Amino acid sequence: MSVQVLIMNLLAAVLLAPWMCTAAAAGDAGGSPAPAPQRKLDLPVPPYRYSDLDAPDAIADQLRRLDNTPADNPLTDHGATLGRVLFYDKTLSANGTTSCATCHEQQHAFSDPRTKSVGFRGETVSRNSMSLVNLRFYARDRFFWDERASSLETQVLMPIENPLEMGHTLEALVQQLSRDPIYPPLFANAFGDPAVTQDRIAKALAQFVRSIVSFRSRYDIGLQHVKSPKDDFPNFSDQENLGKRQFFGRARCAECHLPDHDDVGQKQWAVFQLSEPGNNGIDIDGPDVDAGVGSQSGRMQDRGKFKPSSLRNIAQTGPYMHDGRFITLDQVIEHYNWSVRPHENLDPRLADFAANGLALPEVPKVALAAFLATLTDDALLTDPKFSDPFVAQP
Repeated sequence: MSVQVLIMNLLAAVLLAPWMCTAAAAGDAGGSPAPAPQRKLDLPVPPYRYSDLDAPDAIADQLRRLDNTPADNPLTDHGATLGRVLFYDKTLSANGTTSCATCHEQQHAFSDPRTKSVGFRGETVSRNSMSLVNLRFYARDRFFWDERASSLETQVLMPIENPLEMGHTLEALVQQLSRDPIYPPLFANAFGDPAVTQDRIAKALAQFVRSIVSFRSRYDIGLQHVKSPKDDFPNFSDQENLGKRQFFGRARCAECHLPDHDDVGQKQWAVFQLSEPGNNGIDIDGPDVDAGVGSQSGRMQDRGKFKPSSLRNIAQTGPYMHDGRFITLDQVIEHYNWSVRPHENLDPRLADFAANGLALPEVPKVALAAFLATLTDDALLTDPKFSDPFVAQP
């Protein structure tokens, strides 16, 4: 059979949905792949429209300023489709038990409900798994709690080779996917030919993760009916509007979690995330304390600083902080209310909290939690285009 005919047959296979194929799973890290049971993929034809940004037009300019999508990896429908399959494929781990989705569950806004995730051999990893939602709009383009990954394309590959998380090798994985009937048609659709490479795996996974955006919450609906986010929202209860007033007012949450929200030239009301790593006073520094960014940079001024997690879908992404120490959102709020500890790298905006406490009374404190729950995007948690494309055998 000629190469041209082979490629045409592979491309034709992509038009069949669901697909039936035999996949290969890797054995131990660096070992030979072992055969896996027959699997099916259920993918729509044409593919989902991942390249369309699902966000209100009113905030489009705000999002463009923050978008970290590189010029050499634009988000495409076929690229993100391939990334979705890779994201849910357990054969990306050394023993075929663990996928990216194992520690980033859709129903939990692509985070892990466990305090710390469990890797492919059942060992606990060192930190809590962050939500993957809206990573596209973290302008610093650095990832993990300690920001050790210099781009999303770098980040998505690191868990695959991590000895606790997935334990595979990229060299073996490229060979494995090249032999797997699922993948050559998907790579051909995404990149123009069926070649499987490390760079293409990274680009596809990064495209899928960048497609996971969340702007369909009740907050977003309310925002479209007012002139300012500080106005009462008509779709909110009295308690939720009270909580929103705390967020922008006495509790001072917006100062950190909506950076530039009051800047005349750079206002943004959409991305509830700090613009850079910070220290929020959960620990006093010491030799046995996680140094966060400082563990990578080696700089004293970075000790105890961590990449922020978005407040989007915060009610679904517990437990909280880098070590999952707070189980509930109420515990997080109570930390800022009375438990901010002094630290030489403490965010200066929290200095008064450390000295005197926020001292938010019970009614507004409960209302603040109610407002934060309005940032939940229920549609995201069940949207089929972000779900597991592998279906069980009949």
